[in-house]
Amino acid sequence: MCHTLTVTLPVDHSVLPDRRVRAGWTGSGGADATLPAHANRWLSAKTGLTARGTPVAPDSALAVAESGLPAPARAVLSAIVGAEHVLVEREDRLGRAGGLSYLDLLGRRGAGRPTVPDAVVCPGNRAEVQRVVEACAEHDVAVVPFGGGTSVVGGVAALRGGKAAVVVLDLARLDRLVSVDPVSRLAVFEAGVVAPEAERLLAAHGLTLGHFPQSYERATLGGFAATRSSGQASAGYGRFEDMVEGVRLATPRGEWRLGVSPASAAGPDLRHLVVGSEGAFGVITEVTLRVRPAPAWDRYEGFVLDGFAAGAAAVRTLAQGGALGTVTRLSDPRETEVALALADGWRPAALRAYLRARGVVEPCLLVVGWEGATRAEMLSRRRATRRALGPAVRLGVGPGNAWRAGRFAGPRQRDALLDAGMCVETLETATYWAGLDRLRAAVRGALLGSLTAPGRKPIVACHISHAYETGASLYFTVLVPRDAEDPVGQWQAAKQAACAAIAGLGTITHHHATGVDHAPYLPEEIGALGVDVLAAIKDRLDPRGVLNPGKLIAAPPPAPGPRPAR
Repeated sequence: MCHTLTVTLPVDHSVLPDRRVRAGWTGSGGADATLPAHANRWLSAKTGLTARGTPVAPDSALAVAESGLPAPARAVLSAIVGAEHVLVEREDRLGRAGGLSYLDLLGRRGAGRPTVPDAVVCPGNRAEVQRVVEACAEHDVAVVPFGGGTSVVGGVAALRGGKAAVVVLDLARLDRLVSVDPVSRLAVFEAGVVAPEAERLLAAHGLTLGHFPQSYERATLGGFAATRSSGQASAGYGRFEDMVEGVRLATPRGEWRLGVSPASAAGPDLRHLVVGSEGAFGVITEVTLRVRPAPAWDRYEGFVLDGFAAGAAAVRTLAQGGALGTVTRLSDPRETEVALALADGWRPAALRAYLRARGVVEPCLLVVGWEGATRAEMLSRRRATRRALGPAVRLGVGPGNAWRAGRFAGPRQRDALLDAGMCVETLETATYWAGLDRLRAAVRGALLGSLTAPGRKPIVACHISHAYETGASLYFTVLVPRDAEDPVGQWQAAKQAACAAIAGLGTITHHHATGVDHAPYLPEEIGALGVDVLAAIKDRLDPRGVLNPGKLIAAPPPAPGPRPAR
């Protein structure tokens, strides 16, 4: 008997969902953020921030070249998806010009120049995606897959790669839940489904995916798969690649479908060539995902440990003892200070006095969240964590609930900080427990050394965002007054210094992916032979090199003319 429930929902595809990336996160589903007055005063005192802001440039002020999409290619694409879904107007193209990195946002504020595609193509189903990819290969047009546009590493930059033109393939119309199998706990989604909509659709069946990265409000399931995303609840639900049971991929050589069983010994698991491939091997059109029953009970609490070394040791104890919460997040002293200073409604002075009375010199905030199908299950997990934490100072549910309430507000806070004239950006890495302190010190030192200047004092904050039995990730947030003369060069130099510090000590990226920013550092991590392997796979799947040029790897120039099937 087949227990798969097919879901058919009425979808009006005459109206394209507006998922264009504009000046920032504003309009992505949450309230706009503003900085309270005390936060501005604190930033001025700590960083040297002056009153000079970073205004948003009107779209009309940005330089955008005319579309260079050749007429024959446009005609073919229009025949596939409909002329109304081949967008060449300036506003539509500018709205998909890159992602949401600090440099992307600067470009939309008039500093730097956005990479603007020649057209935006909006297919309505996976068959149309396949035909579009094949047509672009035939007409030598580069294809950049686009979901929520949340990349912060240049993953959706509209680079031509030497091609005649470049189109962004916007997957917003691939927004269906195809089927649910509650017995096997599987759900099949089209790749353009946005994470909140996926949770809404699954909730109707009492299920959840449990994937909640900070980009949750606008990122898509296909984007999660393409970048090996990791959510805030990964300790409870796993990273996104752990959830992918099957995948469909549109390539210039035809459709590729992977995943037929929960486990197999039939050679290497080729799904992992697709998960994390960043659109360089093909366009993900459909994913089959492992889902879980939605939890009925949850609780989030805050703890404080004295010093980052003690905090990291406590998280390691939790990870190696099987006592991690669904969410387990440790802030270093600097991030704890920033969180208290910039938050609205806290009483940081009173809290610091309380912690001093408890003997805490360098407070490190640890947020732990537990979930369970029953209250007893949730409380049992909570008791195991609290026993393992030992002497940590317990702050109760206040800090935990405050973190949960604002867990997706970071991007909007970044917009407010940009408005105030700050350079604000993040980067992340991971390593084994034995090297965690060394890696943190190296990256902090590189960032501080690069960004410190007369009148500018950078803040470099860090937290453990994901913990494993063998190691953990480190997530850095940088705040420094923007360089008025060269804001782009200011961050580029700092990012290069940080990446050089990471090399040899940890991975160049834990969950932001490779994109353009990290591609130069990939060979050192996987070796020259590893790069050759990836290049050979790309050559086989994308012989003309049209798929997302400049990302993940640089493919060799294709031979002229059509290539015979192999």
